[in-house]
Amino acid sequence: MVVDLKPIACCAPLTAPSLSDEEAGATAVLFRALGDPARVRIVNLLAGADEPVCLCELIGPLGLAQATVSHHLKKLTDSGLLHREERGKWAYFSINAEAMARVASLADLTTGGFHS
Repeated sequence: MVVDLKPIACCAPLTAPSLSDEEAGATAVLFRALGDPARVRIVNLLAGADEPVCLCELIGPLGLAQATVSHHLKKLTDSGLLHREERGKWAYFSINAEAMARVASLADLTTGGFHS
């Protein structure tokens, strides 16, 4: 069973002429979720995996306690960036590809009015 606690809110690219309060808030949630080095490393590990990864398999590579890894995974899942799947007593995680595509489009400043 796949559980998405909060689907990722629709966000406008940062190059949009203006952002509503809701769009700016949704974008901030994504950046906050990725604003911790351990979470960035989790996304990196999951992005390179061919299948969902058990929480227990992330503890060693991250060098963090199970509770800490679980905390970071919850933040990423709550923001909509990860999918969470229960298998018995363990939780397995994978990248939400749609959400990551939105994150990539948010940060694409190549089409905006910025000039070097």
